[in-house]
Amino acid sequence: MKGRSVSPLVFAGVILAVVVTLKVLNWMPSVFQEGLLQQYASVEEARAALHMKEIHVPTYFPVRLLWPPSRILAQTKPFDAVVMEFSDREKGDVALVTVQSASERFRPDRRIEMVRTRERVPYLLKGREALLEIGSCRNEEPCCALSWREGAYRMTLVMRSLPVDLIRVAESMVH
Repeated sequence: MKGRSVSPLVFAGVILAVVVTLKVLNWMPSVFQEGLLQQYASVEEARAALHMKEIHVPTYFPVRLLWPPSRILAQTKPFDAVVMEFSDREKGDVALVTVQSASERFRPDRRIEMVRTRERVPYLLKGREALLEIGSCRNEEPCCALSWREGAYRMTLVMRSLPVDLIRVAESMVH
């Protein structure tokens, strides 16, 4: 009789040990990968998780763009970087991508890519030297990009639009 009552206890103990082991194994990658590029639900969550002081967010949005960002990627290792994507209200696809990076070499997988550049012009953005690129994205739709230095970061904005909207968004990010 005693042998039978021990068996359920041993079984319960093994199940508990397996559950605890799986929980620990599930937790370990987050410890080792802390700071690497990953997706966040909000700017506040990214700022808190990565302890980033500065995340540059536009304060002006053309009416056709949706807030909050549809996707936020951020990292602190090997350097600080934040990528935000904003969707078009009607089409639902990505219409604006903002990239903030402490490294000039950072090239995230962009949802908007300029296929053909027609013009590259220096532009003065609230006293900062910037480079404005005007061209077209896939399907020959208008596309433009604007890059400049903001403190320790390289800022790059790419938008499916004419430069007027992009410049207004960029100006709202300069403090």
